[in-house]
Amino acid sequence: MKTQVSAHLTRIIAVTLVFVSLTVVAKSDLELLVDENFKETILLHKELVSIPSLPANPEQMLENIHWAEAQYNNLGFKTTLLETPSLPILLAERVFDPSYKTILFYFHIDGQPVNPAAWVQADPFVPELKEQDASGEWRTIDWQTLNQRIDDEWRIFARAAADDKAPITMFLSALKTLEMQGEKPKINVKVIFDPEEEYGSRGLQSTLNKYKARYQADYFIVMDGPAHDSNKPTVTFGCRGIATASITTFGAKLPQHSGHFGNYSPNPVFTLANLLSSMKDDNGRVLIKDYYQGIVLNPDTQKLLNAVPFDGEKVNQALGIHSAEQVGANYQQALQYPSLNVRQIGTSWKGEGLKTVIPEYATANLDVRLVPETQGAVQLDKIRKHIEGLGYYVIDRDPTDAERREYKKIVKFNGSKGVSAFRTDPDSDFGLQVRASLAKGMGEEPVVIRMMGGTVPIVPIINALNIPTAIVPMVNMDNNQHSPNENIRIGNIRQGIHISLSLLNSEF
Repeated sequence: MKTQVSAHLTRIIAVTLVFVSLTVVAKSDLELLVDENFKETILLHKELVSIPSLPANPEQMLENIHWAEAQYNNLGFKTTLLETPSLPILLAERVFDPSYKTILFYFHIDGQPVNPAAWVQADPFVPELKEQDASGEWRTIDWQTLNQRIDDEWRIFARAAADDKAPITMFLSALKTLEMQGEKPKINVKVIFDPEEEYGSRGLQSTLNKYKARYQADYFIVMDGPAHDSNKPTVTFGCRGIATASITTFGAKLPQHSGHFGNYSPNPVFTLANLLSSMKDDNGRVLIKDYYQGIVLNPDTQKLLNAVPFDGEKVNQALGIHSAEQVGANYQQALQYPSLNVRQIGTSWKGEGLKTVIPEYATANLDVRLVPETQGAVQLDKIRKHIEGLGYYVIDRDPTDAERREYKKIVKFNGSKGVSAFRTDPDSDFGLQVRASLAKGMGEEPVVIRMMGGTVPIVPIINALNIPTAIVPMVNMDNNQHSPNENIRIGNIRQGIHISLSLLNSEF
């Protein structure tokens, strides 16, 4: 009996070793194929980035769209240009097996405006390959250097090099790699190319009623944004929304001389300051009633949040602050709560220099970052009720003369409920599958972000489609997106191809 068990175990171990061996060989072959064609991938990226991508120039944007259309046609995809009031949306789709799950992937093909004078190169739309010298400066090197060697620490500098043309190239290269290997994805693929993301995705949003059925899929993956600053594979399962408001307090009907009327005519800046200071405590927690209502971080969620690498001391030093606010126990926890931010304060005097006046009004412009447990209209109503609770007469316009005489404390309050947040449960079937796909394909567990702090313009699309969604960011955190000298690290392009392959090769 012992001998039979032993022989049985031996066969199991042998089969397992063969399986592992084949898996390693297959992975090595895949990596080899990516490496063999890596120079072509970089040059493909260069080709795409060389096409200026500002929606202000429709002809150039159409050139970008047709470039992507041709690439996907060559891969056997069906492509359709969906009309909008502005630029068309490109939809590429291919069914590899009717029994497979369908994943809708999202990229945007436009870029931010540029100020060429702020760039350390002649033309932001002429990509430059650069390496960092001993002093930390980025020096241009000849593209022909790619024929000798490719250094993962080199970078390509150009507008849209990272945001979002690098992910477009990574995903495209992954599809080409599978085709060269004679394999096909284990999912059906739909791809949206948005030509106006940097300008609010208005065209894409306008297509939802007409083309919603064309966008339907089992899952939605957004390929945009920077990875965690550790540069490890990252998956993000939500982002905060945003609502905005303005609060205006009033003094006299016209600005008054501070000598003549100081100590007599009320100064609306002090009124506004007192009002704002009533909304937060010294640790940054919002004091408005029920502002954090409904938010519960259970032990599993806290464990997930605490697992995200973060060096608070390093970040505080970089920000130049003594310590962080105490809304959450750490950075990730803080992002799970709605924020209350004063983004600008102004008074009636807007000219150059200073004047010895008592302003006629003072305005604070606020933004509120929303989480799924909070809705914009509800949070704004809580702010308004807080102001009313302090004895203010709250209106949505400038006060009349009669109201000025009747009410000592007047506030004009205006708000916009803005864009809602979205979040997919990282421990849902889809969430666990995405995480497992990246872990298997990349050989390490990905950094899991439950909620990122910012708001992306396509949240209305995510909410309208109502399918499980994740963001898989692949570019280096220090890519200067939206700023001068935007760049993509060469190693991130290589890594992004493998991340894309991990998703394409996974049976969801």
